[in-house]
Amino acid sequence: MRVPVSTPERCGEAAVVVRGLCVTTADGRRCLVDDASLELEPGEVLGIVGESGSGKTTLGLALLHHCRRGLCIGRGTIRVAGRDLGTAAPEELRQLRGRLVCYVPQDPASALNPALRIGTQLAECLEPRARRDRTQLLDLLSAVKLPPRESFLESFPHQLSGGQLQRVAIAMAFANRPRLIVMDEPTTGLDVTTQAHVLDTVRQLCDRHHVAAIYVSHDIAVVAAIARRVAVVYAGRIVEIGPTERVLRGPAHPYTRALIHAVPDIDDATPVSGIPGHAPEAGAEFSCCSFAPRCTLAVDACREHLPDLLTIAPGHEVRCPRSGDRENLPPRGPVAVRETSVKPLLAAHGVRAFYGRREVLHGVTFEVGAGECVALVGESGSGKTTLARCIGGLHAEARGTMTFHCEPLPLDTRVRSAATRRRIQYIFQNPYGSFNPRRSIGASLALTLSQFEKLTSSERRGRVLAALDQVSLPASMAERYPRDLSGGQRQRAAIARALITDPELLICDEITSALDVSVQAVITELLSDLQRERGLAMLFVTHNLAVVRGLAQRIVVMQGGHLVEEGPTDAVMRHPQSDETKRLLRDAPRFTAAGREAAIHL
Repeated sequence: MRVPVSTPERCGEAAVVVRGLCVTTADGRRCLVDDASLELEPGEVLGIVGESGSGKTTLGLALLHHCRRGLCIGRGTIRVAGRDLGTAAPEELRQLRGRLVCYVPQDPASALNPALRIGTQLAECLEPRARRDRTQLLDLLSAVKLPPRESFLESFPHQLSGGQLQRVAIAMAFANRPRLIVMDEPTTGLDVTTQAHVLDTVRQLCDRHHVAAIYVSHDIAVVAAIARRVAVVYAGRIVEIGPTERVLRGPAHPYTRALIHAVPDIDDATPVSGIPGHAPEAGAEFSCCSFAPRCTLAVDACREHLPDLLTIAPGHEVRCPRSGDRENLPPRGPVAVRETSVKPLLAAHGVRAFYGRREVLHGVTFEVGAGECVALVGESGSGKTTLARCIGGLHAEARGTMTFHCEPLPLDTRVRSAATRRRIQYIFQNPYGSFNPRRSIGASLALTLSQFEKLTSSERRGRVLAALDQVSLPASMAERYPRDLSGGQRQRAAIARALITDPELLICDEITSALDVSVQAVITELLSDLQRERGLAMLFVTHNLAVVRGLAQRIVVMQGGHLVEEGPTDAVMRHPQSDETKRLLRDAPRFTAAGREAAIHL
């Protein structure tokens, strides 16, 4: 792959130079990242986007000269601030990580030691002579907009919110002013307000300290807000790279256009559409265009040869011989408004919840109609997940009354009947903790099914494969273990496990936060179809208001354990009444409908 052509905006000395980078399995038989080349200037942010399993995280980690177990860097060079990481001895490379190159993980809780105070962990990131300087630690907190107080340094990770943990992880990465920081989905799971603040912090720090950053994300709206340039990855190859404005408003590769068509827009009520077919499995070998099986523009040449990377404008390159042609993407029709039953399927009255003596829900009352999707939105700590867990019967310290089909619904799932448990299914936010690591995905789905139905092994197998197909996972995933799946694939498997029981009410707790935009579109399309065809009701907990716009019929907004606004989705979006709703809408990242239309028709 050729290095992008320099432009007047990119005339400084490169901080990072990558040439012909390939990541393979240890035996060299499969290639997960192939022929990746790129450059970054000091202070520049490059976004890397693509579907789950496309290789974007593998590429990001490789820039630290690190690979997960079973993989290795097969060939290529990585130079950071003039230093060739490939020539460094193992001990020297360990020293360079943290000083020259740093990593910010998707889940900050996994990167912090729960037994150590925040100040101790921040100090470990500094040079030995600076570790006792409390002033420097307080300055680090100020830099990431955390309270510069001794009491905060004395906190343990479990005492901080998700947004605060992510800021601590960013502070640790910037502590020694490295030349390159790789950020792997650092705002996934954060509410829109916290996400906006974190993105602003990252932008300022990169610019102020001239730190180059790789921002790996499935959220194109977020990448549009932070990155100067963007690289689109598919099946381990960079298929398009260029200035963010040009790539997103005038995408040249059919895959990029399909991704953009799948992006939900908070200002556009029309539903999104996913990309037909399945992405290839990681490491699959291709001697031709890997996107050809899913591409409506593919010709014989695409299926016979691997396309070269072509320069179509200064700094803008694409791996497609038909980049000048445009396909007819499926039309985006209006959202269908579903008529719901007069009698509510679920009714909650005066629900209160406690954590010890602290009351976190204050008499919440609302309803979900049969076949209706109600979105439960709010910032982190607003009580939306606690309310969802109360409805699922999973919060022990809850009070109030609930009914299901006009019958009393116990607040404790342990005293609910098996039939009720089957009809109300809960999908958790964290796909990493949703499965037993010692069971295959198919075995986990079959176990769920066996709790409610007596079937033969062949019948169970058929139901498992059908459930996987519903969430766009191939049949081969049934034999895989959770560790073999990407985060997005694992979340889809969790959704399949809930759907396999044919529920009437689905409680979805931030289920799209770990999904790339294409799979997110497939899932929201699937849920919309289930709602329309089977009358499936949903309580959809989310901080992504753009997803809500195309899926939910009603919105419930929470703040501080109180319900502050409720109404039809379009009315709440267009004419918000509460200050909290107005703030959430203001802080939401936007990928405008105008930009999407330009992407489709340019």
